[in-house]
Amino acid sequence: MKLSIVVFGLSVTSSWGNGHATTYRALIEALARRGHHVTFLERDVAWYREHRDLTKPSSWTVELYQSLKDVPRRFGQLVRNADLVVVGSYVPDGIAISEWVTSQARGITAFYDIDTPVTLARLDQGLSYLSAAMIPRFDLYLSFAGGPVPDMIEKRYGSPLARVLYCSADTEAYMPQQAQTKWTLGYLGTYSEDRQSVLDQLLLSPARTLSSEQFAVAGAQYPEHIAWPDNVGRIEHLPPKQHPAFYAEQRFTLNTTRADMRALGFSPSVRLFEAAACGTPVISDRWPGIETIFEPSREILLASTSRDVVEILRDMPEERRRTIAENARRRVLADHTADHRARQLEGYYTEAAARRRRKSVRPATARPVQVAEL
Repeated sequence: MKLSIVVFGLSVTSSWGNGHATTYRALIEALARRGHHVTFLERDVAWYREHRDLTKPSSWTVELYQSLKDVPRRFGQLVRNADLVVVGSYVPDGIAISEWVTSQARGITAFYDIDTPVTLARLDQGLSYLSAAMIPRFDLYLSFAGGPVPDMIEKRYGSPLARVLYCSADTEAYMPQQAQTKWTLGYLGTYSEDRQSVLDQLLLSPARTLSSEQFAVAGAQYPEHIAWPDNVGRIEHLPPKQHPAFYAEQRFTLNTTRADMRALGFSPSVRLFEAAACGTPVISDRWPGIETIFEPSREILLASTSRDVVEILRDMPEERRRTIAENARRRVLADHTADHRARQLEGYYTEAAARRRRKSVRPATARPVQVAEL
């Protein structure tokens, strides 16, 4: 089965300020290796244009467009002829694009929600990239959150088929490296207000307690008012090619979770898989379902307080630290590589296509959208 796949996504060309880029790159690279033809469509915006860190891919295609009106003219035939068309979360003018895609595409249509907990928490208040009315029009809803969430999306919002598609690690890019240890604990992530309190508790507070140890926070958009302890190094932005080296320079790395994701649960971040793939032991905050991703105490370390982190950093024997890291990497290789996700997507496509064949007409909620409406 060789598919023609079109993806409308937030950004694949720049990892600045978002975790979507490495998620898309890993999945698309894996799909291309498996023989599928993938075209990624991205709105050309200034803040990503100024921070592009993707060289031109050799086995798949990226197309940039300037405005919503460009989409039907440039990509109408591509979308109509594709076997699978995917619209991602946070795509600019996502609702209009989704309406057009679900009315024009002849193949399977899917919404890929890399932000499912945020989407579900705010859907009823209104989002720029998805409406509740659009969900039944997609053949497939790919959810960043697992556990009971896909079933809830089907029952509450009328998705004909909702399936979990977690992020993953590109294990050809994210792997252990030899490096001198610089930091006792590090963190890689863009600033988020609802995540900052966790970072304060699980990294900045331990840094103040362990003043002779070195810590690091890498990521963009942190406000100037944050009082960083003297022993916390700041790196404004790290392109993905530098992530493995950064992880190699840490004894432990921290995973923090946004409030909506902690509340919904079953929502592992891409950084969790990438850090584990690099062989760095992960300390994470607690949330429902984390034990379905990594086994606590054996593959991942969980912390609720600053004291928990301090005890791990100060007291854990080196042999156990290395064993936890090795166990986590083995789990990624067994369950969470980009190839696993590509195979899952193939299976979901087959499932949705079979359902389409059984249901010879589209749902009554599907309203034809004229190209001129864009």
